[in-house]
Amino acid sequence: MAVISFGAMTSHGPTLSTPPENWTDRVAVDRQRNHHYKGETLSFDELVHRRAGTGLEQQIELASRREKSDACHRAIDTLADRFEAAKPDIAIIFGNDQRELFLEDVTPSLTLFTGDTVWDRPATPDQASRMPPGIHLSEMGHSPPEYREYPAHPDLALHLVDAVRKAGFDPAVSKRLPEPPGHWSSGAPHALGFVYRQIMRDRVIPHVPIILNTFFPPNQPSAARCFALGQAIRRAIASWAGEERIAVIGSGGMSHFVIDEQLDEQIVGAIIGRDGAALTAIDEALLQSGTSELKTWIAAAGCLFETDLTPELVDYQTCYRSLAGSGTANGFMSWN
Repeated sequence: MAVISFGAMTSHGPTLSTPPENWTDRVAVDRQRNHHYKGETLSFDELVHRRAGTGLEQQIELASRREKSDACHRAIDTLADRFEAAKPDIAIIFGNDQRELFLEDVTPSLTLFTGDTVWDRPATPDQASRMPPGIHLSEMGHSPPEYREYPAHPDLALHLVDAVRKAGFDPAVSKRLPEPPGHWSSGAPHALGFVYRQIMRDRVIPHVPIILNTFFPPNQPSAARCFALGQAIRRAIASWAGEERIAVIGSGGMSHFVIDEQLDEQIVGAIIGRDGAALTAIDEALLQSGTSELKTWIAAAGCLFETDLTPELVDYQTCYRSLAGSGTANGFMSWN
């Protein structure tokens, strides 16, 4: 019987691959958007007013940004070291897609990759020119310097598909990554690429990507549904005939594009306390936009709660970039 021997939950956003001097490059985009915060939709100026008096002036200073960046990279190194020490044979990665794979013609709620390999490559100059400000600068954190193919595990993937289908899920399947003509992105989504490059350190082991549509209404799976999916995946691993050591990784989060420290603390506490009821009761209005990526953590939690592994918060850093509280809260947890 296969055994889950390691778990990780990690943020994966551009902040982690961008010099802190450039974090504020995204503020121009922040100003143009409305943002989800504590169940409301607010303009940038409304958020500045709402967050006044909370000490953000000090948090967005360059010295603070540098300290937080250094702490994040130490945490990433810790996760990578622990992943390597665990020596897993296979990884299951819960990730999300942000119109990197699936466009508006078809947006599956849940997709399991059943192909032999996952490919990735850096953006072409034309693709880079169409990326939002600050995004191409972070590419080296999730895309390889040249075209590469990474080993997947189709046999385990098909076993998982069959198991979750019998558990009441209706997953989409993909044997190869879509390549829409003229698209700004190509290859693996950054939720996967970050794990390949920074947690696996480019030594990618056979793995099964599970892609959740956390971002785009109207068919986002709920927190409860994501947790139940993780539970179904754990049962499927227990019924797998192999004897491999399996790592389970949730790639996404934490709160962004407006940071909500209270929500992050609530979720970390529920994970450490193995409180599935708390995780599944989170109001869907709080899990929107970038914060929705925390559903990958919730799915991984559903998979890890019934193991003998012990969860640990490696670090949590609020990487603010504006007086509106915009930025990314970066969190890192391991299960050993």
